[in-house]
Amino acid sequence: MRRVRLIGIGSGHPDQITVEAVRALNEVDYFIVADKANGTDDLVRIREDMCRTHIEGEWRIVEVRDPERDRDPVDYDQAVADWHEARAASYEQVLLDHPGDAGFLVWGDPAFYDSAIRIVDRIHARGNVIFDYDVIPGISSFQVLAARHRIVLNEIGQPILVTTGRKLAEAVAAGHTNIVVMLNAGLDALRSLSLSKGDWTIYWGANLGTAAEVLVSGKVSDVLDEIEDARSVAKARAGWVMDVYVLRHR
Repeated sequence: MRRVRLIGIGSGHPDQITVEAVRALNEVDYFIVADKANGTDDLVRIREDMCRTHIEGEWRIVEVRDPERDRDPVDYDQAVADWHEARAASYEQVLLDHPGDAGFLVWGDPAFYDSAIRIVDRIHARGNVIFDYDVIPGISSFQVLAARHRIVLNEIGQPILVTTGRKLAEAVAAGHTNIVVMLNAGLDALRSLSLSKGDWTIYWGANLGTAAEVLVSGKVSDVLDEIEDARSVAKARAGWVMDVYVLRHR
């Protein structure tokens, strides 16, 4: 039976890929990659560099135009479901058109805020393409962030909440004091936090593991402008920005 492999590739640096992932790279016939910018996507180039670095012999990437996504929808959950469905349809067509074992080069780890597993589940459930699939874990961006800032994510014996920028205000209101924030769309949530009572420290990073990596840390109210500037620098260097941060209340 043909296989589909969801391979976690870390946050961008070719040295952050595991031995298990390298083995998986060498065991598939081609890779399916979503191009978000019609052939100019730097994230595709980074994936190509990973293949070039770690694959012995020939390799092939099949690029799929990423479906348009409403970034400010009225119904966020429905918009995400529609986007997943559109992606599933385009990936399914690639699998129908290209026989053999396929791999998805998943940024970070497939288990954290990524749609690849859900989309492949949809395709598998339809039954139009018969395949088995597995998931290869990778190093997530918040692990790289902790290493860069030389911090332990959790306080001794204490929990840590992993959430999104959209949910940050809810997390703070619920009393969480040690928070990892992913899928950060901007600094509005942080600016609101800096004006509230309490002393919050931030460990922030963008485009971790790539040549455009930038880091900032300090008291939130003191470093917000620095983070804004660093975010702009990262985007100017790479054409895109992915940032993640840890917030702690002292």
